[in-house]
Parts: sequence; structure tokens; C-alpha cells
Amino acid sequence: QVQLVESGGGLVQPGGSLRLSCAASGFPFSRYAMSWYRQAPGKERELVAGITVTGVSTNYADSVKGRFTISRDNAKNTVYLQMNSLKPEDTAVYYCNVYIYLTHYWGQGTQVTVSS
Repeated sequence: QVQLVESGGGLVQPGGSLRLSCAASGFPFSRYAMSWYRQAPGKERELVAGITVTGVSTNYADSVKGRFTISRDNAKNTVYLQMNSLKPEDTAVYYCNVYIYLTHYWGQGTQVTVSS
């Protein structure tokens, strides 16, 4: 079955960096676009970044453009989210996502807290 396992979250000071990873299994990873979402307390889950199957095309929420970079390694079945210049408003649980046959699959999430 589809499995997505996020890692790399933690506590970081404003201006700092983190790199999230999502290890995927149970589906042909190189054939599917991948995305990162996040959900802050009391807010709806929102799309942060997406990447196509080859990694050539990416898209970002306006709030993270220029600070976050999504990438993938199809040989390792892993998608990454490099987060730089982190702000307190980036605090959220970050989720890896894949959309297969009209179904969204999610990982368990990884907590990112930006605070001094």
C-alpha cells in the first residue's frame, strides 16, 4: 500500500533552515507528481509546493516563494523540501502528498516550529 514517511522537522530560530524528507513506497514513485502541504493550528491545510514527475517543473505558494525549494530523487523514491529564511508563520505540521486515482495519500506529518 501507499506509504509516505516524513522526517526532518524540528525547532529552529527565525532565519534558520531545515530540510524535510519524504520517503515513499507502495507505488511507482517516478510516475507521480508530489507535493508538500502544511497545516498550522486552527488553520486549514494548504499547499506549499509541488513538483512534476521529472522535477523539471515546480510550483510554490506565494508565501514561500524564494525561500523554499522542492526537489526529488526518483532513484531513492524521496521528495525533499529545503526551507530557508524560516519565519514564525512557517510553524506548522508539514505533510507529504501524492494524488493517485482520485485519492489523496498523506504521511503522518512532521512538526516544524520556528521560534526564538
